[in-house]
Amino acid sequence: SSKFSVNISILIVAVVIFLLVLHHNFLSLSDFLKRELSDSSPLGLQPIDFIPGAPQRLTDERNDKEVSVVIAASDERLGGAIAAMNSIYHHTRSNVVFHIVTLNDTVDHLRLWLSGTALKNVRYRILDFDPRVLEGKVQVDPQKADTFKPLTFARFYLPNLVPHAEKVIYVDDDVIVQDDILELYNTPLKPGHAAAFSEDCDSTTNKVAVRGAGNQYNYIGFLDYKKETIRKLAMKANTCSFNPGVFVANLTEWKLQNITKQLEKWMALNVVEELYSKTLAGSITTPPLLIVFYKQHSSIDPMWNVRHLGSSAGKRYSPQFVKAAKLLHWNGHFKPWGRTASYAEVWEKWYIPDPTGKFNLIRRHSEAYEAK
Repeated sequence: SSKFSVNISILIVAVVIFLLVLHHNFLSLSDFLKRELSDSSPLGLQPIDFIPGAPQRLTDERNDKEVSVVIAASDERLGGAIAAMNSIYHHTRSNVVFHIVTLNDTVDHLRLWLSGTALKNVRYRILDFDPRVLEGKVQVDPQKADTFKPLTFARFYLPNLVPHAEKVIYVDDDVIVQDDILELYNTPLKPGHAAAFSEDCDSTTNKVAVRGAGNQYNYIGFLDYKKETIRKLAMKANTCSFNPGVFVANLTEWKLQNITKQLEKWMALNVVEELYSKTLAGSITTPPLLIVFYKQHSSIDPMWNVRHLGSSAGKRYSPQFVKAAKLLHWNGHFKPWGRTASYAEVWEKWYIPDPTGKFNLIRRHSEAYEAK
């Protein structure tokens, strides 16, 4: 038995020595790894980042993440929203969910168009926008009542429309997306910023001068600097404006700063004091956003909002540039469904004919009108 206990003792000593050697080797390996990492990476990453399989897990999570895209769809422009959604859907493997904001009388038409075509597998929610929320906040000229588009204000109410999302992308209906929308969704927003827009002085826009619309690149093109209320804000008149037709919003921050209430405040003030510039090209949604987000927004990559394709019938960009654009935006009078717009053939590629034939008729009318 004493021989047995000696053997046990030797075994225990051997195990302890083995563990000590192992521990020593592990420490020197760990030091080596730390040294390697601090040499190769300014961030001094810890070895934990090199666990095999981590990248796979991250990519899986990324694909499961719901990417919320908000788009407004009015009946007379429904084909635009359909083409925009089709282009987004075909360029991504991400879990995109469309939140389609519309008015009551469009719902059936929209459902039919989605369910009976190539978009039947798209994930979407239809949201009915109540124009009554705009009462007292928008001055409607009785002569031009039919030109008033309540849905252009849907973007002011994002947290009400998509209450559970932390982040959303808003896009106008006159866009075509040519790259993965996930890249736009991942736009970094600075701390304290509720949204990221594309600046009007960015390199892609600067090639373009909008004639007869005042200066559409800075604040004085949208706001009336003769009004004391505007002057009191001390916003530089030559500050670069931004385009609100495509943007990424951090809804947590939006709610925290009560952005919707702030926008409504400026809308109501404008009804009383007429604060918007008289030269602006019909955009009454832009001025409140410019005030509320003055020097308080992040930027999106300019290639994610290549715009002014609808400002004239002529081609302003080269075919190579249009091909490289991640998002094309036909803001202006010439919409791509009217066919006299530049690069309408790019839009046509993503358009899905209306199963009811209603939108196809509207298009023919608008073409006849534009041809005059």
